Amino acid sequence: MSDLRTVLVQANQIWEDKSANLRHYEELLADMGDADLIVLPEMFHTGFSMSAEEFAEDTNGPGIAWLKEQAAARNCAFYTSLIAIENGRYLNRGVFVQPDGTVHTYDKRKCFTLAGEDRTYTAGTQEVIVDFRGWKLQLQICYDLRFPEIVRNRLEADGGPAYDAILYVANWPQRRSLHWQTLLRARAIENQCYVIGVNRVGEDGKGLVYSGDSACIDLLGNETACPAGQEAVLPVTLSRSELDSTRAAIPFLKDR
Repeated sequence: MSDLRTVLVQANQIWEDKSANLRHYEELLADMGDADLIVLPEMFHTGFSMSAEEFAEDTNGPGIAWLKEQAAARNCAFYTSLIAIENGRYLNRGVFVQPDGTVHTYDKRKCFTLAGEDRTYTAGTQEVIVDFRGWKLQLQICYDLRFPEIVRNRLEADGGPAYDAILYVANWPQRRSLHWQTLLRARAIENQCYVIGVNRVGEDGKGLVYSGDSACIDLLGNETACPAGQEAVLPVTLSRSELDSTRAAIPFLKDR
């Protein structure tokens, strides 16, 4: 099994302007080297908008098309979320797009009631774990982070853990940045996995300020983080040997 070269894109999103956001991501990624996985913030090309009727798209929309194009050109996967519509319902939908055009979707299970997300979007009900280049990746979105019970790692029938890393994409305000940083680290330690958390920076159309604090955290809680409050493109490597050796040395998942 090989390492997973991952890039965290901590971007300032342009409020409710899909075309401008897509151009901006292309600028941010212009000089990026090789990678296996690129992670963008939640609702990547609109910001955390409740204007679902105006901005929702289906699987043939501009967001998925752009992600497929970029994934194919760079021979890597992308994970982010967007505003989706399906069977007349609006969803905050995580999309994991592979280089061959395969798309895995995860619908955010915990809608953020404080912002009225639950009045606009339908909550998902299913766990989604993607197997990509030998890594099992648990897909999550923002507010899901506050609910450890929905991502509890476990041993499967073959004796191995259900997943190797959790991917969180977010629009998490600066005023609660301590919660973001603390909970990301807790999820990594308690589930004996890597955690990737990618959050936006800047100010959105509702006046909320975001500090980013995007990070990769290993099984022991060690962090590699983007600088707070500014845009960043951070390459990190998830080490297969570190994952396996740490789990072998401290095999506590079996004691659940």
